[in-house]
Amino acid sequence: MSKATITSKGQIIIPEDIRHRLGIDAGDRIEFLEIEPGVFKFIPATAEVTELKGIVSKPKHPVTIEQMNKAVRKRAGKEH
Repeated sequence: MSKATITSKGQIIIPEDIRHRLGIDAGDRIEFLEIEPGVFKFIPATAEVTELKGIVSKPKHPVTIEQMNKAVRKRAGKEH
């Protein structure tokens, strides 16, 4: 079992073998998930941008720049 010590600033150093197994490195983010009272799981919060492909569907009808600008002006109350 790996252990870490909390610094006076509330920071910990994740042991190298754990970082390697999680696939995380300096600058990566992690999320803390409470799985039951007082018990937390932490998971990498990093993903490649390519993993996001497909989460937003394509519009049924293409919209032109002019249509977008008109919609923005309308919402801003500056319809011409």
